Amino acid sequence: SFSLHQQGRSRTSGPEEKTYHPSDGLFTDAHVPDFDAYLALYKKSTEEPEEFWADVAQEFYWKKPPSGQMLQYNFDVNKGNIYIKFMEGAKTNICYNVLDRNVHERNLGEKVAYYWEGNSPDHHQTITYNQLLRNVCRCANALKLLGVKKGDRVAIYLPMIPELVYTMLACARIGAVHSIVFAGFSSESLCERIVDAQCNILVTADGVYRGDKLINLKKIASEAVERCKERFVPKCVVVKHHAFRTNTDASTLKLMTILLFLLCVLQTPWDESCDIWWDDLMDGVSDECEPEWMDSEDPLFILYTSGSTGKPKGVLHTVTGYMLYTSLTFKYVFDYHHDDVYWCTADIGWITGHSYITYGPLANGATSVLFEGVPVYPHVGRLWEIIEKYGVSKFYTAPTAIRLLMKYGREPLYDLSSLRVLGTVGEPINPEAWLWYYDVVGQQRCPVIDTFWQTETGGHVLTPLPAATPLKPGSATCPFFGVQPAILNEHGEELEGEAEGYLVFRKPWPGIMRGVYGNQERFESTYFRKFPGFYVTGDGCRRDQDGYYWITGRIDDMLNVSGHLLSTAEVEAALTEHPSVAEAAVVSRPHAVKGECLYCFVTLKDHKEFNRTLMEELKRKGQREKIGPIATPDFIQNAPGLPKTRSGKIMRRVLRQIAHNEKDLGDLSTLADPKVVDVLFSQRCEAAA
Repeated sequence: SFSLHQQGRSRTSGPEEKTYHPSDGLFTDAHVPDFDAYLALYKKSTEEPEEFWADVAQEFYWKKPPSGQMLQYNFDVNKGNIYIKFMEGAKTNICYNVLDRNVHERNLGEKVAYYWEGNSPDHHQTITYNQLLRNVCRCANALKLLGVKKGDRVAIYLPMIPELVYTMLACARIGAVHSIVFAGFSSESLCERIVDAQCNILVTADGVYRGDKLINLKKIASEAVERCKERFVPKCVVVKHHAFRTNTDASTLKLMTILLFLLCVLQTPWDESCDIWWDDLMDGVSDECEPEWMDSEDPLFILYTSGSTGKPKGVLHTVTGYMLYTSLTFKYVFDYHHDDVYWCTADIGWITGHSYITYGPLANGATSVLFEGVPVYPHVGRLWEIIEKYGVSKFYTAPTAIRLLMKYGREPLYDLSSLRVLGTVGEPINPEAWLWYYDVVGQQRCPVIDTFWQTETGGHVLTPLPAATPLKPGSATCPFFGVQPAILNEHGEELEGEAEGYLVFRKPWPGIMRGVYGNQERFESTYFRKFPGFYVTGDGCRRDQDGYYWITGRIDDMLNVSGHLLSTAEVEAALTEHPSVAEAAVVSRPHAVKGECLYCFVTLKDHKEFNRTLMEELKRKGQREKIGPIATPDFIQNAPGLPKTRSGKIMRRVLRQIAHNEKDLGDLSTLADPKVVDVLFSQRCEAAA
């Protein structure tokens, strides 16, 4: 069904109509060298999945080798409970496979596993595979001293520091289930996750700098523990954060020590019955620890993702399927080779960090950058500075970060010649940002790998491959190996050829979620009840005449204007094509005639003026000509900034409430800058543009 390798076209005019092919000679050693090779592997993965995944499994260590049926599942709620089982009965340990196997079998002990780069450029650390293994074993033994055993849940509330990796891998080593909570969530959100997963240990830090802002993590953690006390009291292990003690001159260190004392002692209660310093716990602990041998379908981790209604869902992943899938996607999607330096800018508190900072790269023996800071601190070239410093060859970031950095000029003042592959994650990337990324950062020689996947999928499901896939700006292109997408209409009828509707998947792949922790009913109702026989992503999608897939946005973010279903992502992409617009976000607002209308927030590039002429241009060029008259915005608001979480995601719930003039906004603790909300309310549109 794919014809793009012969001729590239698109249904719309504009920059995404052009097809971008890999540079000649850039990938002479590529794992998947061309589109025909991709098609052959894809065919094998879907027609002979048992043999395909058995070949992948041969690279790993098995205490009990896989035997029998590789994959068992039921996706049809009408035929009984939904379940997925992969290589059930085989025994292994994912920590052993990502560390011991690299050290003892592949002789990578002295290879760098991580270059840790702190919030300040003065704070950095190099960690080899030998060092990583020893620290993980020490942490594993320390957790066992606290009574942690196989099947127990451990909550981790840490910034992007090495102890975060040590702790999650230590849990995997002893068979405990880690539940990492992004260290930007409120105490209420942290407590909710601790209670739902019934975690008996919480690992946190004293404090962390984000940019120039000092955050008292221990205070938040203590408040969360206090909230938990009605149910149980988890023990709390506290890391004295490296940023306060690494590569710092004596006078600065003295001042920071005083600040830390005030932060953690005077402001934060210390409960001797449950609190313990990390250093005290690790003191004298052995750096050797025998791994717990796990069944393939034993739980590995729980990661909470927001639901459209109700409390967050605890997405559950298991050992073997997740291990094989993250390893294979990392290897092929980034075309990883032994001499690469790879950098994913995500936080490990999200699934991207789990799969493509920790498990996927380590399974391949990769060298990665582990970054604690923010893109524009202490200067707007921080990301480019780090790429030059470490010779980063594979770079993976979010469209939000790309659009942020676009505002600061076309030419980064650093040497980016080491780059070979650029990746994006988190949301569909608009064509203008794609082209800036390709032209300016990649210097027109690095393919832009636009990956679509979810917390629930475990790894990439729609993605180009660097040497194999011709690219269209804004398209996630083709399915990864073993993934079988389909597009359905509202009635559950499958659409062939060019089509637009609900994105679903016919069959499982090894890395797909196994359930919602403790709630089978929610698992089935959220993902399988709407269209029995399919996994429902919750995303809208269109497929063009070349068989390429374009994510049109969450179904929750679809707008129904006068009976026409519009994608917010498509409208936003049109707005950002205007040369004055840096970023846009679109939500619905009730309309007496249309039912819903478009309320658009636009952030302008530096030195651009928001005026009536610009609004008319956005209405005319961006919507009437790009999508159609039905997509003409009723409201266009100047937005000096958008409400974003510290991971860079736009909080559309807040934007909807601003558009509706609803002042009760609920919990805003995850916002990077809550003051943005007040500014947006003060400039809210009362009359249509």
